[in-house]
Amino acid sequence: MGWKTLDNMDLNGKRVLTRVDINVPMEDGRVTDATRIERIVPTIADIRKQGGSPVLLAHFGRPKGQFVPEMSLAPLVPALEAAFGCTVTFVERPSREWIDAQPKDAVILVENTRFTPMEEANDPAMAGFLATLGDVYCNDAFSAAHRAHASTAGVAHLLPSCAGRLMQAELSALEAALSSPKRPVGAVVGGAKVSSKLDLLMNLVEKIDVLIIGGGMANTFIAAQGGDLGASLQEADLHDTARDIMDKAASAGCRIVLPVDGRVSREFKAGAASEMVALNAHTKLASDQMVLDAGDEAIEAVEAEFAVLKTLIWNGPFGAFEIAPFDTATVAAAKAAAARTNAGQLITVAGGGDTVAALNQAGVADDFTYISTAGGAFLEWMEGKELPGVAALMQ
Repeated sequence: MGWKTLDNMDLNGKRVLTRVDINVPMEDGRVTDATRIERIVPTIADIRKQGGSPVLLAHFGRPKGQFVPEMSLAPLVPALEAAFGCTVTFVERPSREWIDAQPKDAVILVENTRFTPMEEANDPAMAGFLATLGDVYCNDAFSAAHRAHASTAGVAHLLPSCAGRLMQAELSALEAALSSPKRPVGAVVGGAKVSSKLDLLMNLVEKIDVLIIGGGMANTFIAAQGGDLGASLQEADLHDTARDIMDKAASAGCRIVLPVDGRVSREFKAGAASEMVALNAHTKLASDQMVLDAGDEAIEAVEAEFAVLKTLIWNGPFGAFEIAPFDTATVAAAKAAAARTNAGQLITVAGGGDTVAALNQAGVADDFTYISTAGGAFLEWMEGKELPGVAALMQ
């Protein structure tokens, strides 16, 4: 795969500079969701098991290169200690001499890397300083890998480098889904706007066999074919782009699946009255009608697609999943994908904030093969873009 893991490194007696993502939600100085902390536990445990001492580098919030007391990493120490089962020593600005004076198995947390503008500028001086703090560099923050920062890219070129367990899992899952997938491979791409996922769509149609489009994005494609969708969310200025994507998909041998019907309402609120309407080039909705979810026939068609796929990538919901009954399609499709995954018939890789929320709402998040919480990095990987934090490990 071109990058090393912890298994390829000699860590015994080494200080392991470890970039992690612990940018967790907090309230009144306490962590309210420790998911990101829990996901780095295997990396910390393995480094210590191999005789290494983790020196943690992380950011918190957007301090814009300034010291912001409310964005200090110090309050995270209790949550880290609870997750790791050991003492965590916090330090604002360490020296190598100070680090070497700590116990050989110490877990050290360095203050917010973004408290200096040198971090986001990927300043060589900062990368050089960070490199003095460790003997080996381990990147376990895939969620920050799309940033060319000193702690994610610069320092990786200055030390023997590898991927941590979470980074390894992310890269393995994504490569299995897109670089060398079991075919046929399909993707669900939903959400509000085509404009936010142009690069993703353009990249996917050249690499997959079936593209299933949902949400407001699907409205734009249907309108581009001539459908009048009333007050539905859609981007009229992207009709030509939608047609270009359909042409590119056809040339690449990728089928595009659009909803054949939708759940239509005159109100955008929970419990609003709705009806099922056929969606196609001849659809003509009233000026106050909105398509807020894919319909029953549309989801039956999606489930039929799932039945023949071997690999499925998922990014985005089929409708306004936050409010019932417009969560119906997303929940039904998610459960169908999860059932095939549990049966060993489908590899499912999902990512993106709304996607994770939707799968949690459907109660199937634990049933997918892999769910990425990396957000922007997940999308940029799917768009075919080089991620600086990953590229820096390819040495």
